Amino acid sequence: MGELNFKTMRVAFQGEPGAFSEAAAVQLLGESIHTIPRPTFDATFRAIAESAADALLLPLENTLAGSVVRVYDLMLESPLEICGETILPIEHHLIACPGSTLDLLRSVASHPMALAQCERFFESSPHFKRVPAEDTAGSVREMMARRDKSCAAIAGRRAAEHYGAVILRESIQDNAENFTRFVLLLPPGQAMHFRQPGATKVSLAMRLAHKPGALLASLEPFAKHGVNLLKIESRPIHGKPFEYQFYLDVEADHQDALEQALKEARRATSELRVLGRFAPARR
Repeated sequence: MGELNFKTMRVAFQGEPGAFSEAAAVQLLGESIHTIPRPTFDATFRAIAESAADALLLPLENTLAGSVVRVYDLMLESPLEICGETILPIEHHLIACPGSTLDLLRSVASHPMALAQCERFFESSPHFKRVPAEDTAGSVREMMARRDKSCAAIAGRRAAEHYGAVILRESIQDNAENFTRFVLLLPPGQAMHFRQPGATKVSLAMRLAHKPGALLASLEPFAKHGVNLLKIESRPIHGKPFEYQFYLDVEADHQDALEQALKEARRATSELRVLGRFAPARR
């Protein structure tokens, strides 16, 4: 792949047009990019190899639902590197066909997670039937295709605008502190050129040696060199029952301190991989 024009690059995301992931891609990179919808996370990770996209934009964690474990697993299998991140507020809106009203509604469709995050709305309207769907934006597309004014969907504002639907009620989510962190993935050679100034945040994956104190020994270098540990999470290693991969996010203002900490951490682990370096997103 040749040199990228980051203003017009093709960015693959999981979901339908209008999805939160598409909104996050535009928030990070601007309206001029070409967004490429893909049906699954696995298909999204294949998009660059299939020459369908230049970069990927994927969700890593939600403040209410936690980590997106399939993305973590696929990241470990992929050579792609994280080179940017963005945090998107997740606002769920009740969306319907033009001409529909609350009194006409009988059912509401969306992704099961979105339905679960709007529990108070359904408690106040117990006669609405909840209809699970594959995707928030997809539920809007299907509703508009049927032109059934008794059906509504829960999705973001971008989905309503994309499909020409109307928002009957805004921000029906239970918790206002609902945010999803998305990361931008590029091939290693391209990631190096895209990396922005202030790339003080680093994502790591590591496996521990099977000996007492292995976790402490792997983390101690970061504290010793003043590297801030932002997150640590374990995931089972496929094919190795009861063995775990650890994922870390760290931040360091001084590159030399970070490199020394990584060097010492590598000696204390059986395997350590840098998944990416990038500027931390601010809410």
